[in-house]
Amino acid sequence: MSNPSERQETLVLQSFVLSTASSNSSSRSCDCLAHMYGNAGDHPSREPRYPSDMTDAEWAEVRAALPVPGWLEGRGGQPEGYCHRQMVDAVRYLVAGGITWRSMPADFPAWDRVYAFFRRWRDKGWTAEFHDRLRDRIREADGRDREPTAGVIDAQSVKGAASVPAATRGFDGGKKINGRKRHIVVDTLGLLLAAVVTAASVTDREAGQTLLARLRERHWRITRIWADGGYTGQLVDFARSVLRIALTVVKRSDDTTGFVVLPKRWLVERTFAWLMRSRRLARDYETRTDSAEAMILWSMSMVMSRRLARRRH
Repeated sequence: MSNPSERQETLVLQSFVLSTASSNSSSRSCDCLAHMYGNAGDHPSREPRYPSDMTDAEWAEVRAALPVPGWLEGRGGQPEGYCHRQMVDAVRYLVAGGITWRSMPADFPAWDRVYAFFRRWRDKGWTAEFHDRLRDRIREADGRDREPTAGVIDAQSVKGAASVPAATRGFDGGKKINGRKRHIVVDTLGLLLAAVVTAASVTDREAGQTLLARLRERHWRITRIWADGGYTGQLVDFARSVLRIALTVVKRSDDTTGFVVLPKRWLVERTFAWLMRSRRLARDYETRTDSAEAMILWSMSMVMSRRLARRRH
């Protein structure tokens, strides 16, 4: 039987091991790549408190779709020092709440670090990669192929803030709006396939060529697109002869009065309704059009990650 001094030493050793294990578990409470392999453990953690914050079930879906940083694959760069979950929550908070970058709450990383994260993802194409992975997961969960074969195209004009330069803003005479126009293509589930932001003065036919060409580069199986009357004329011939896409115009009947749900076209209108839930998209505040397109992708990413979390958990 051990003496009292040996028992005391054993108790001290056990308490040290338990305290060390608890400290390690708290420092590794987040399973993001920046915590596991980077330097994110040097910064304090935060508790989710805003409606835009991800739940654990939602984070599990988002984490699986996040791009792998270059520094983790040996392609150079410094290991990140900020938690990926905090950064994604911060961008989601900005998009959902419509705040300015400098109004970022104090429990998130500093606003300039969050903006640097947003800018790096935008410039390297990681925002689009993250968005597309979530879309592919939803299509698979619905029993669809990852690559769609049909889509719906439409445009939406929004007012531009004072931060929108004159070079990329214009006046939409039909909607009487001075600002920008968002041109999007969605699949038959209403999920975003491609987006282009232009001045509001650019017609649907002009922007449609750029949008459909971008769509063809990313989705080679697309063969049919439904559109409204604003996409008639040369765009139909361009889509058929150059892109091998059948552009079908769904017109409203002349004798119809009041609101009528038009076949196929309601799908893209519903997507615009989803986007307008994000207050950052109620007006265009972005200086650059690619930043405006990234905001659209972030808004749709929130819609898709929540849908995945509800279905799988």
